[in-house]
Amino acid sequence: MYIQLALDRYSIDEAIDLAKASEEFVDWIEVGTSLIKEYGMESVKRIKNAFPHKMIVADIKTIDNALYEFEMCFRAGADVATVMGVSPNATIKACVETAEKMGKKVMIDLLNTNDEQKKELLKYKQAIFCAHVSKDEQEMSGKSAINISHMYDWIGMLAVAGGINLESFDQFQEIKPDVVIIGSAITKAQNQRLAAEMFMKKINQWREQR
Repeated sequence: MYIQLALDRYSIDEAIDLAKASEEFVDWIEVGTSLIKEYGMESVKRIKNAFPHKMIVADIKTIDNALYEFEMCFRAGADVATVMGVSPNATIKACVETAEKMGKKVMIDLLNTNDEQKKELLKYKQAIFCAHVSKDEQEMSGKSAINISHMYDWIGMLAVAGGINLESFDQFQEIKPDVVIIGSAITKAQNQRLAAEMFMKKINQWREQR
């Protein structure tokens, strides 16, 4: 199980500082959508340069113009780029093929996808699938629970995201997703290093119980 640190709503310098504070206990570093929208590919380049040993995720949330956007992310240093599962099939196919051609990975964000769409996405066995509670749902309705009980039997590599904290983290003990995406529970903590370490300690405890 990997911890992916989500960096959003910061300047590039602030994002790098936050990642440096917690890097010992995180595996992947996400250049968040708002960071990319505000600073472009410079944010991906600088974060990859600061953490060349980490997996860098460009959360670009592509929904069209797939070839251009994915090549742009990968040339900037991203190891993973994201596409929305509600995109046209041609878009998702182009993202998957571009990632394979460039030796990178694609993450398909399942936000707002229905069961029929999820089944259609099954053919992309090489993809990482992200079960995601949106930022707006978190902030406007207080929703934070991620219902993945009906998904994990058929998904290959699974990531989970959306308001995850130490308390809600326990819901994943049985399912054990491959990637847990954590943002403010680390970045807004008084001690980012300690917060990240607490998540890693839980993961290590689960490993010992197996």
